[in-house]
Amino acid sequence: MLSTNEISMSFGGRVLFDSVSVTFNDGQRYGLTGPNGAGKTTFMRILAKQQEAGSGTVSCRGRLGFLEQDHALYVNDAIIDVVLMGNDTLWQAMLEKRNLLEKHEQLAPGVELTDEEGMRLGELEGIIAEEDGYLAEAEAAALLEGLGIPQASHSEKLEVLQGGDRVRVLLAKALFGKPDTLLLDEPTNSLDIGSIRWLESFLVAYKGAVVVISHDRHFLNAVCTDIADLDYETIILYPGDYDDMVGTKAEARTSLEMANDAKQKKVAKLQEFVQRFRAGSRASQVKSREKQVEREKKAMTDLKRSNIERPFIRFVQERPSGKNPLRVINLNKSFDDIEICSDFNLSVMRGDKIALVGKNGVGKTTLLRLILEETKRDSGEVEWGYETRIGYMPQEHSELIERSDKSARDWLWSFNESTDEENLRALFGRLLFKKDDPLKPTKVLSGGETVRLLLAKLMLAQPNVLVLDEPTNHLDLEAIRALTEALSIYEGTAIFVTHDRNMVDRVATRILEMTDEGIREIAPAAFHEGHFLEKHGVYTAPAAY
Repeated sequence: MLSTNEISMSFGGRVLFDSVSVTFNDGQRYGLTGPNGAGKTTFMRILAKQQEAGSGTVSCRGRLGFLEQDHALYVNDAIIDVVLMGNDTLWQAMLEKRNLLEKHEQLAPGVELTDEEGMRLGELEGIIAEEDGYLAEAEAAALLEGLGIPQASHSEKLEVLQGGDRVRVLLAKALFGKPDTLLLDEPTNSLDIGSIRWLESFLVAYKGAVVVISHDRHFLNAVCTDIADLDYETIILYPGDYDDMVGTKAEARTSLEMANDAKQKKVAKLQEFVQRFRAGSRASQVKSREKQVEREKKAMTDLKRSNIERPFIRFVQERPSGKNPLRVINLNKSFDDIEICSDFNLSVMRGDKIALVGKNGVGKTTLLRLILEETKRDSGEVEWGYETRIGYMPQEHSELIERSDKSARDWLWSFNESTDEENLRALFGRLLFKKDDPLKPTKVLSGGETVRLLLAKLMLAQPNVLVLDEPTNHLDLEAIRALTEALSIYEGTAIFVTHDRNMVDRVATRILEMTDEGIREIAPAAFHEGHFLEKHGVYTAPAAY
């Protein structure tokens, strides 16, 4: 169990949250939601006691598991050891035992331990046994494999892995050792769909308290029993999943606004009576009405302004493409012994919305770049059809937006062919760039601002084919909902890579699955039910904790 008492935090005069007292109970899984900048990560770090609150206290019963963000701290450690560090008591005992035996073997090979060393070794063995240390490596290996880290790499240093895989290792560290409470800040970042399903099943079977921040709506709905919503400078607990919270919150806000409106109308009538008869002979009635005005004003709810904002995203075609905007014929590409595609054929019809799915590292981004003819193919043909106008968003945003002193406004203006300054400002406004935000240098833009700037470019260009590689990265839930809706009503053609299953469900009319065995088209029903994930071995149900 984890609880806070009167926690408050401000930055630069801006209140993030004020006097928050909340309890996270064992057996419950809480989604910590709120817009970008609301203070979710700050609140999570305070819960983990990695950051001091402005005021208030945090209390935790039992051991805490926390998903760290800085994997650079562990680059020189073996991958399996990083996971074992998740149980500090066990790890320190194992490390001392290892060092004791290695030191003794170096100084006195073949000589027995001294009595003092033998006694200490016995104490360490007792600690390791109490912490289930003799099963620890098997448990750590199972966590790593469930998250897509193959056993062959477990003894290698963390530095051999790419950023996304390093995040998986830190996630395994947080999950290791059966912590009583789990704090997970964006655990699905850099995870493929199979690993996300594994994590969902793990958390549903978990017996302790879970507090998780995620911008994956499907993940929150699958995992959460409750939502802790950070808005109006406080945290309000809602029973149910994310979709339940959205409905309940909207109803509660509407109800409060209607009640306040009714009270305001009543106060206005009472004040009108007071003004009319203040100087007359009805002094007692006037005094009574004045007291009633004060009571009604006190009874009104102070409705603080919500932090939640949704960008307005719409993709409009300048003109439609031909009926067959793209044909891929016998496409082949390999890197050394890694095959991306072999004799791959694809015919795309106008209006198709094609989701490209598969585990991390299988080559989804490379396939997009082959189709866009930005990567050289070994053989085969790519034919773009009549009147095709392509809008592309890469996964690596630096490919299009160089981090420099050039302002966001000037960068976007360089792609402008038809609009004027007033309409450009309106476009920035629809995408939640406020006041002087468009004048920011691109080098200081946040991840969310960078993605919204790329979306502005696509909206400005009015393409009839969208090619999007992980477009939801860095977006909050409201922005992802807006993007999903925009793609679902887009009249053009779209090919997109995403790990957001809600986007696949809502948008995709066709699904291409990439595996180590090749590329195939699957029925949406198979994707929704998850059969293809289990069949291809990227989903293994974890044991209950």
